[in-house]
Amino acid sequence: MRIPATALVTFLLLLCASPQAFADGAMAGADIHVAQTLGSRELTVVLRRVDVVPGPLRVNVITHAGSPPGRLSLRLVATGASLTSGPVAPSATTVDLRDRPGSHDATLLVSRPGPQELALQMLGPASGSSFDDVARIPFVVPVPVLSPAERVTYGGFVAAGVLLFVSLVVSVKARHSWMALVPGGGVVAALAVAVTAALLSASTPAPPVPGEDIDATVDNVLDPYSVRPQSVVDASRPPANVLVSQEFVPGGVELALRFVDGASGRAVDDLLIHDSALAHLLVVPPSGALRHLHPVRVEPGEYRVHLAAPEPGYHAVSVEIARRGGGVQLLRSATGFTVPGTPRPAIPTSETVRAKGGSPTTITARFGEKRDLQPWLGMVGHLIVVGPLPEEPEVGRAAASAATWSHVHHMAPLTRGGAGGLPDETVAAFGPEVSFTHTFTLPGRYRAWIQAEREYALTTKPVEIVVSPGKEPR
Repeated sequence: MRIPATALVTFLLLLCASPQAFADGAMAGADIHVAQTLGSRELTVVLRRVDVVPGPLRVNVITHAGSPPGRLSLRLVATGASLTSGPVAPSATTVDLRDRPGSHDATLLVSRPGPQELALQMLGPASGSSFDDVARIPFVVPVPVLSPAERVTYGGFVAAGVLLFVSLVVSVKARHSWMALVPGGGVVAALAVAVTAALLSASTPAPPVPGEDIDATVDNVLDPYSVRPQSVVDASRPPANVLVSQEFVPGGVELALRFVDGASGRAVDDLLIHDSALAHLLVVPPSGALRHLHPVRVEPGEYRVHLAAPEPGYHAVSVEIARRGGGVQLLRSATGFTVPGTPRPAIPTSETVRAKGGSPTTITARFGEKRDLQPWLGMVGHLIVVGPLPEEPEVGRAAASAATWSHVHHMAPLTRGGAGGLPDETVAAFGPEVSFTHTFTLPGRYRAWIQAEREYALTTKPVEIVVSPGKEPR
């Protein structure tokens, strides 16, 4: 038996050019960290990366100091589906939250890719809230996808393998050896196409990310490359408005936040997880004791949060969100809310910082003596600044009329395994100093709050900043 030289050469080429795994497809997912103020508890819910569908979804629920024990229900359902019925039966489990802070683990079953919701609800009388709303965290279960160039690459190698087999069979059984040149030539052509596509795959742009760049439909998750480029380029969304209402309940206030589109007035349900939360709520009461909370999503565009023992008087309210195609937005409530009673006097600030308008100012705070600070919301420290403040005894009323609200971060070093490369909240290895650099554009008196976490407890230091006029711009 004689094997034509063409078939032998193509066989060697096929061995040398074996297919490789390329990195142009969508990532298989990443860990998602979401802060949730669920009743009287401040939780951090970590959804670990899903590698195989169907497969397990590991969930870590991190509790903080002062959180009471209780039983937490977790249910995994399709977006918008009923918690008890739907196209796919929900996966459910419960977690017993201990009275000491730390991580509590659970596992759910992911049955299909695409948009999902993780529903959270405290069970029993120790829920810590007067309402039974269910927090629904939206997220996307992706799957590895191939770029068009990768598809051609693998298709070319498969075709070359098939044609090589045909060439070998023909060379053995055909009366004329030249007949093997026909499939042999096909092998060479298929290999040329495959190798060319493999080289081009390195320059293929990454596809739009469902849930961030494009809508998270099942079709978009399975084949994001099929989305037309025009729909990705024109992804801008108008600003959102926030409507705040309150309901007084025994021992506290339930705030309802409704996000509506600034153009259509429709409910906004395209919020992204930004700095480990869907929404960052800042409440400044009359005494200036800042509350930094994370409302839970109960339905599209509707969020709820419980404030235990609110102070009497007026409370200024703002909320920071990130909207797909709209960027990060700091929304300030035009109404705030008022609790009946006599307001408390303003709490004194721990120190006063001098700054000059128009020039960068570095503000530093020290928390203890050890490097044991934990990243909260993905950051080692947070600086929230409100001002310039008018002469008003109630800090809440003064903050409501302030020209600026700012939120500055002390970043943590990037690591592997965290949310977006950030370290996990369980890592206590930072500090003890946190510093921030900010430029104040207007002179006057500002109130600032510096926040950091140690031993799963959040510490807030109030600071006064006095900004003197800077040089007039030319």
